[in-house]
Amino acid sequence: MDVVIREANVEDAPLLAHLTRNCWAGKVATTSSGHHESSEKVEQELLQGGGFVLLVNDEPAGSVRWLPLDGEGSTWEMRRMGILPAFRGEGLSQHLLEAVIHHAQTSGVEELRLGVRTDQPRLVDLYAAYEFELAPELEYVHANPNEPAPHVMRRFLR
Repeated sequence: MDVVIREANVEDAPLLAHLTRNCWAGKVATTSSGHHESSEKVEQELLQGGGFVLLVNDEPAGSVRWLPLDGEGSTWEMRRMGILPAFRGEGLSQHLLEAVIHHAQTSGVEELRLGVRTDQPRLVDLYAAYEFELAPELEYVHANPNEPAPHVMRRFLR
């Protein structure tokens, strides 16, 4: 299996929107806004932050994005990480996670944050293995007001 991670560009917005919707289908609660991801929203986020596309044998298999938190250029929030169903079970999400961590470190970012939905508690252990810690004192910026607030996790990079 040939795994490549490449940085996403604005032209990839339709691909990332498609990947998010398909990665989350049947995996994340239907009330999540990720199921309605638009190319326009992805393009806006790519312009403000960035993203990666994970390719397996040259086929798009997953993606992740990040955004700087308002007023905190030294803190990024990871968003919308997912792997297509056909590629799950191979530990591929770890490649995306490691790519974001490395990119953040080389970009001088001091902290990474992410939200874990309360209905996906197993992800807390995955992120904890990468030195993310639960941060109950933090509020998730993009929380859906119609759902329980996600757990916020953070990792200090310095």
